[in-house]
Amino acid sequence: MNIYPALRYRDARSAIDWLCEAFGFEERAVHAADDGGIAHAELMLGTGMVMLGSAGAGVPPVQPVHGDPVDFSALPFTIYVAIEDVDRHHDHARAAGARIVRDLEDTDYGSREYSALDPEGNVWSFGTYHPAAAE
Repeated sequence: MNIYPALRYRDARSAIDWLCEAFGFEERAVHAADDGGIAHAELMLGTGMVMLGSAGAGVPPVQPVHGDPVDFSALPFTIYVAIEDVDRHHDHARAAGARIVRDLEDTDYGSREYSALDPEGNVWSFGTYHPAAAE
């Protein structure tokens, strides 16, 4: 199992530059959004990785299975966890009472994933996409 923090920044390009300069991260991938922001970036530090993008870039609000809509673009921080058996994980989380805010889905980039809130309202996404393994 690997965990990939996923962050949102008002000025993602400046954040990338600062993280590389201040903390020694290296750009692995940076994809521009249509609006000029950053849709998705992957920064490496040794074998560790963080993913980030511009707040609002390509992140549509979603209607959760239960409860109020969640606007992912307005959240500053989420956690993405790459796992092999996401269906089993989803079923276990739901049975344990996790608030599922994005039900299981197959993405256009080959991942199967879902998202849930923890008790403090932080978004945790689990899926089969392994950014470090993608080529």
